[in-house]
Amino acid sequence: MRPYTYLHLKSNSEERTIEIARKFASTLRPGDVVSLKGELGVGKTCFVKGLAEGMGVEELVTSPSFTLVHEYRGTVPLYHIDLYRLDDPWTSMEDLGLEEYFFGDGVTAIEWGEKVFGYLPPEYIQVEITFGDGGGREILFRPFGQGWQKRLKEWATNCTF
Repeated sequence: MRPYTYLHLKSNSEERTIEIARKFASTLRPGDVVSLKGELGVGKTCFVKGLAEGMGVEELVTSPSFTLVHEYRGTVPLYHIDLYRLDDPWTSMEDLGLEEYFFGDGVTAIEWGEKVFGYLPPEYIQVEITFGDGGGREILFRPFGQGWQKRLKEWATNCTF
């Protein structure tokens, strides 16, 4: 059997991106890491808003670009990290202890996670968002590790989009 390597979805609005992320949140468990990749303004924070909704977070979700980390309480904690403004994310990860979030009691969503992919755990999911035609977005889910391959396949099979 060929491994399930990715899932590609399209979104034509911010609301649709939030809906996709909200549904995806049903796959998340404590200790999971979601690495978000994409250009500035493509919708990474919008996607995290959907994750938060799906995890029962009632607070307003905003970008942590200036504070680095926002913590939200839902069914499990959601740690939203944004590495955009860091000149040297590797050093900052060590100095600030950000990698501790990856192995904690919650789900970590890390924008610009590709900057520190060597710090990411062996099992994580990358969500790459790109600009599509007509102002839409292309959302590519790429699992790293066999556990995530299995979970992504199950979600794609059982979820209605």
